[in-house]
Amino acid sequence: MSLEEQLLELCRRQLALRRPVVLGLNGPVGAGKTTFSRQLQQHCAAAGLRLAVASIDDAYLPWEQRLQAMAGNPFGVTRVPPGSHDPALLSACIHHWRAAGGGPLRLPRFDKTLRGGEGDRIADWQGEADALLLEGWLLGCRPLDLEHAAAALAALPTLNAAEQAWALRCNQALAAYQPLWRQLDQLIQLWPLRWELPRRWRLQAEARQRRGGGGWLPATALNGLVDASIKSLPPELYQRPLLAHANWVRLLDARRRCGWEGCGAAALLQLPQP
Repeated sequence: MSLEEQLLELCRRQLALRRPVVLGLNGPVGAGKTTFSRQLQQHCAAAGLRLAVASIDDAYLPWEQRLQAMAGNPFGVTRVPPGSHDPALLSACIHHWRAAGGGPLRLPRFDKTLRGGEGDRIADWQGEADALLLEGWLLGCRPLDLEHAAAALAALPTLNAAEQAWALRCNQALAAYQPLWRQLDQLIQLWPLRWELPRRWRLQAEARQRRGGGGWLPATALNGLVDASIKSLPPELYQRPLLAHANWVRLLDARRRCGWEGCGAAALLQLPQP
């Protein structure tokens, strides 16, 4: 049975119990989260199930609040790191929907093409939903205790002093996301075999967006966005531990093709460090 079929069966079982399922999808920038989400949504639709899709990025703070929250970051970004979102808003939307046993769902929305590629809030999405897929690069990440975080970040040769200080701040910001993560019924993880790949994927995605006539960012700003995701929560400390907890993991080569592995597979835990 394929992953899509297993997820569809889970949605059906939960729907019969009037407990709408919430799936989580974790993956770095450019890993294909949007593509997988769209494919699963189409698979569900063919079976008569309404799967809503949201990104943690849809819960970005409004522009002025976001600028204040991201002030002083070493990457020069206005979004991406923990603290730039309003996870309580998403959590409240999901809780209200689940309390009603499904049906009408309201979700915040964010358009990354606005403000010259910096993005801004747009009107909420509203619709009927039997299940929800929530995706994001930091989905499921847990904060480390302060002493462990400080020592682990200081030991990373890839971070300078300013980046270490920012990452420690992001570690603390993760606490606000934990109530939202607890709403996830299952976690799917996309794991690149080499962690230099997300930068390439993000540049390719921006090129496609530019050809499509959307807002675009210069290369320096794009590099800042990628650095903000990889250095705010270094994957060896925050994403790698998720491999032991994820229900499904997809290993990605340069062409984002590798295949699915079940949770706890020994090969996953032996993967090279990012």
